[in-house]
Amino acid sequence: MKNLHIRSGMLLAAAIMALVTGMLWHHLAPEERKDRPAEPVVETVPSPLPEPQFVGRAACIGCHAEQDRLWQGSHHDLAMQEANERTVLGNFSDAEFRKNGVVSRFFRRDGRFLVRTDGADGKLADFEVKYTFGFTPLQQYLVELPGGRLQALSIAWDSHPKEQGGQRWFHLYPNEKIDHTDELHWTKLSQNWNYMCAECHSTNLQKNYDPASRSYHTTWSEIDVACEACHGPGSQHVAFAERNPGFERIDPKTKGLAVLLDERKGIHWSIDPQSDNAHRSPPRDTEKEIQTCARCHSRRAQLFADYRYGQPLMDTHLPSLLQETLYHADGQIDGEVYEYGSILQSKMYHAGVTCSDCHEPHSLKLRVQGNGVCLQCHGAEKYDTGRHHFHRAGSAGANCVDCHMPVKNYMVVDPRRDHSFRIPRPDLSARLGTPNACTGCHAKKPARWAADKLRQWYGHDPKGYQGYAETLHASRAGAADAEARLVALLREKGQPAIARATAAAELGRWLSPDSLPALAEALADTHPRVRAAAVEALDPLPPERRWSLAHTLLRDPVRVVRALVAGGLAGIPAEKVPSGERADFRKAADDYLASQRLNADEPGAQVNLGNFHAARGESAEAEAAYREALTLSPGWVPAYTNLADLYRQMSRDAEGETLLREGLARQPKSAALHHSLGLLQVRRKDMVAALASLKRAAELAPDDARFAYVYAVALDSTGHAREARAVVVAALKRAPGDPALNQLRSQWAAEARPR
Repeated sequence: MKNLHIRSGMLLAAAIMALVTGMLWHHLAPEERKDRPAEPVVETVPSPLPEPQFVGRAACIGCHAEQDRLWQGSHHDLAMQEANERTVLGNFSDAEFRKNGVVSRFFRRDGRFLVRTDGADGKLADFEVKYTFGFTPLQQYLVELPGGRLQALSIAWDSHPKEQGGQRWFHLYPNEKIDHTDELHWTKLSQNWNYMCAECHSTNLQKNYDPASRSYHTTWSEIDVACEACHGPGSQHVAFAERNPGFERIDPKTKGLAVLLDERKGIHWSIDPQSDNAHRSPPRDTEKEIQTCARCHSRRAQLFADYRYGQPLMDTHLPSLLQETLYHADGQIDGEVYEYGSILQSKMYHAGVTCSDCHEPHSLKLRVQGNGVCLQCHGAEKYDTGRHHFHRAGSAGANCVDCHMPVKNYMVVDPRRDHSFRIPRPDLSARLGTPNACTGCHAKKPARWAADKLRQWYGHDPKGYQGYAETLHASRAGAADAEARLVALLREKGQPAIARATAAAELGRWLSPDSLPALAEALADTHPRVRAAAVEALDPLPPERRWSLAHTLLRDPVRVVRALVAGGLAGIPAEKVPSGERADFRKAADDYLASQRLNADEPGAQVNLGNFHAARGESAEAEAAYREALTLSPGWVPAYTNLADLYRQMSRDAEGETLLREGLARQPKSAALHHSLGLLQVRRKDMVAALASLKRAAELAPDDARFAYVYAVALDSTGHAREARAVVVAALKRAPGDPALNQLRSQWAAEARPR
């Protein structure tokens, strides 16, 4: 105890001495203190948290066993698997499948699953199935080819029960004759897993395409769609949950997750007794969940590889619009477009509904079966009754989704529901030819019959939330009032942004002093897809005019918009760019180039690169890009036409003609190639050959008013005025509002007036 007392006394004395010294220092005059250095203040700056890493599903199970149980066996779980006894559903017991003279055989050897079928050279060969792709209602099979390519066989297994027509091999293109030269052949780019499918069937997929060797080194963290595919890399979340070193620096609000999918937390839907429709409380003010799902449940292009979980989709991807071949004019699904583009058109989306309001997000099953899922938000007494649907209870017509979410089959046996939740409009079908749920069931009845029935039941033609069918139909048909209709839709802020963006894009065909002000307004729209579409619509304008309208978007908050602007402004001379904006332009241009190089395995991206370099006068780089497109896909028409035009600019028309004839040898029915050859022949003053080429282009693509216009001008300039006028009259019957054709007809009428 004595030593302890002595030590305590010493500490007390030291403390008193320090206090006295401090007091003396404080009371010294400034001049007496200035030569004494102050003690340095050392501030400890915490080291930054390490970048989140993917840790795998196994790290999640301990705390999230129930979510994992629901996920097992789901479409996400079985999205892709190694081919083995457990995963392969198809009949590989020497089963044969015949199509177009090719006999394919599915068999086993040494525990492996193989198919003998026609390869890239058209000859029969044995190929090993490495992976299964999906499991129901069909299963595809992936074959590994040189260069790290995984290719999806076009012969798939129908996994429906036998009594439903399944348990059989079938071809995904049953009505088309496809051989090894066709772009749809299983060995071609359109069936390439690395480019077409991989991002959405595995977790943390990195394509890793090497342009120099034209090969892939594609990797994933997990082969299927596991936890981190939606929630993002989980290392920080695990550290937070396990209280690992540094956990205290993780934001407790996010718990270390890249995206916290909590939009439904604490919300409730209350049904208004007057309308029998529900209202969300509180209103949804974010789109985290929908944007997360949209990454894979949308028709879109991936422009950047560094997808950031929880960030807007358009920072890395460009979703498709309601364009022809993908959507009907009223916005109903036509091509394989998945769900995102549809739900954006729906009244439910604008009311705050998210994907998990209807679907359990781990099992992906409906939260309630049958009409119950809809009756979560719609009063049963009003809607689940014959007074609403006028069909017998229990019949298909009494099933909410059969009327409001009609199905369309894709991949032959895969029925998918339209998620735009629309009111059936047989009246539109009668006028515009769009599909409707009524005659989808009553296939032998005409649309007018269904429209009359609805008017009889409800006392009027139903009017849905979506109000743009006539406008998009008018644009596609080339109607005289199409431009005015598109301008009106673009400015109608109450319509879905995807429809307004489609109107902006369509105006690129009709661009005039009447529509340009509306597009200029759209460049400042609150929705990035509208801004992006408006940028693309300005393409027909001279570069300087494009710059004056769109240059401020080089600082747009959304990266894809900035990149598209830079691509559209590539032709602006460097000296015309103000010094204060050169850095923004350079950065956005770098982003644009990066977006195309990410897709360097795709001929369309190579053509985009060629166009960018050509606009900047970089002829060698442009030619190399166009040539690379043709190496990747020897039948890629835009590469032929754009490279031939580059040769025109370089006074190399002889090479251009050789090139176009090479293209026609591969694509003899390409209107664009015949048209380009005709223009080249005009330049060479071979008018007989030119007229033959331009005529063939107009015949092959009778709905393309541009081909008819050029052919008519060529006829008129060679003294064939009567034939020229006949071509214009016929073309205007197909596209009565086409500006160029109408201007040409007016010009001829003015020239014919007596002076």
